[in-house]
Amino acid sequence: MKLIKIDALNPEKYKIKLARDTLKVGGIVIYPTDTVYGLGANVFHDEAVKKIYSIKKRPFHKPISICLSNVEDIYQFAFMSREMNEMVQKLLPGPYTLIFEKKEHFKSKVIPGNRIGIRIPNNPICRELSLNFPITSTSANISGDMPPKSVKDALNSLGDVSDLIIDSGPCSRKLPSTVVDMTKSPPKIIRHGAGMAFLNKNILNESI
Repeated sequence: MKLIKIDALNPEKYKIKLARDTLKVGGIVIYPTDTVYGLGANVFHDEAVKKIYSIKKRPFHKPISICLSNVEDIYQFAFMSREMNEMVQKLLPGPYTLIFEKKEHFKSKVIPGNRIGIRIPNNPICRELSLNFPITSTSANISGDMPPKSVKDALNSLGDVSDLIIDSGPCSRKLPSTVVDMTKSPPKIIRHGAGMAFLNKNILNESI
């Protein structure tokens, strides 16, 4: 296991490349987001995805969300209408997991069923990590443990299980993402978390 400290606002490019190269070949990376620390694997690397489930002791029938780099990337993996896009542009990048109908061509063991949870955090580190391929977006802890606010929290829960840890200091929000099911009409909040104040002020009164 290798630990690298990184600038949260201006992440060093060579450190990002090291992490991205680790993910590309099937490595496991603990990384910061705009909410809590995440456990990342290349979504297209089946063995790495299986390892994520094993590390977290998470049942395989429970899908794990993915992290993308840009809103436009959503169209590669999920169906998003014009009306959805208008709302998504207000929420992302941000502390939200949005659930969409999955496109059939996107086959991955990380996403059972016909829906997909998508994260685009307001954090340059994880968005750079997912620039060339999606990575898993799930908290870096054993399922049922408290979401990790720091690298120390992640290590206390998981132990020495990752190939690389990116430490940018404690997460500022310290809550998991709010989950919004975009497949419902109107969209439905299915987990309250970070960003609820913005939702209440700018979105809830409009449509949810």
